[in-house]
Parts: sequence; C-alpha cells; structure tokens
Amino acid sequence: MEQAELTAGDRRREAFARYVVPEVDVLLRVALSLTRRTVDAEDLVQDTLLRAFHAMDRFDGEHPRAWLLTIMRNAEVNRHRRRRPELLRDPDASLAKLAAVPSSGAGDPETVVVGETFDAVVADAYNALPERHREVVRLIDLDGLSYAETAGVLGVPVGTVMSRLHRARARMRDRLAAAGLAPKRGGKG
Repeated sequence: MEQAELTAGDRRREAFARYVVPEVDVLLRVALSLTRRTVDAEDLVQDTLLRAFHAMDRFDGEHPRAWLLTIMRNAEVNRHRRRRPELLRDPDASLAKLAAVPSSGAGDPETVVVGETFDAVVADAYNALPERHREVVRLIDLDGLSYAETAGVLGVPVGTVMSRLHRARARMRDRLAAAGLAPKRGGKG
C-alpha cells in the first residue's frame, strides 16, 4: 500500500518536472505583468505552482502553458476578491489623476513617451478597462501569447479575443488622446 502511494507521488513529481518546471519563466513574466510588483509576482507564481502540483493527477498532459495560466488567472482573481474592499475606498482616484494630467502634450515625442506623465496615463487607461479587456491586453500585448493561446486561457473563442483586444486598444487610445498624448481620431475608434 505504501509502495503504491510512493509510486503515485513519484508520478506526480515526474509530471510536475516535465510539464510545469519548463513554464516557470513564462509564469513569472505573466505574474509580473499581473501584479506589477516582483514580490507579489513571486507569491502568485508560488501559489500557482502549489495549486498545479496538487492538481497534477487531474492534468491530461495537453497544453500545459494554458493550464498553468488558467490556474494563475484564477489565483489572481481570488487575490483580488480578498483585496476588493480596500480598492473601492476611493473609486474616483484614478479619474482625478487623469484629470490632473496637463493636456498640452508639450515637448519632443521621446520626452512625452518616456516621461512619468505618459506612464501614469497609460496605467490609468489600462486600469480603467473592464477586467475582461485588461486580461486580453495583458496576455497578448504584455505577455506575448497568441490569440489562440489567449482564447484557451480565457475559455472563449478566438474571435472574442480579437474583439476584446480591439475594443481595449481603442479605449486606451481614446484616453491617451484625451490627455493630449496621442492624436485624436476622427469618427468612431
């Protein structure tokens, strides 16, 4: 009986080493884009690895990256649920920051793009997106996943991923234009 448990444990460790360990660098990169802080990213990856290890018996060996990113996404959603009341104390804070940004856009393009103002406006525009749009931008534009990989992680069709990405980029572009940091477009974006 004890030998059978050891064999199952060995199989779990072997599967973990085969499917999970090679994806740790990707997990760290994605976690950093999700949390924006190294220490939080490391905690999220650790939580993801722990959950993956416990679920190895249920993993079919197909698409380990998508499986791990789904685990990570769910872990991050759970972290946000626990913190949500703290985040909702001042819901207008990011709008106030955006309103405080000067709309002149003065200076050469390099100064504008590298400046703190640009970073703050981009961060505010990104954070103002609905969660489903932020997820798509994060996975495709920040983490470099393909449309198909992103669709697998989110459990939606590829067309939905493309639509959400288009809408997210348009909303961010509009925010940048409103702050004077991007050209305004004629008509609908």
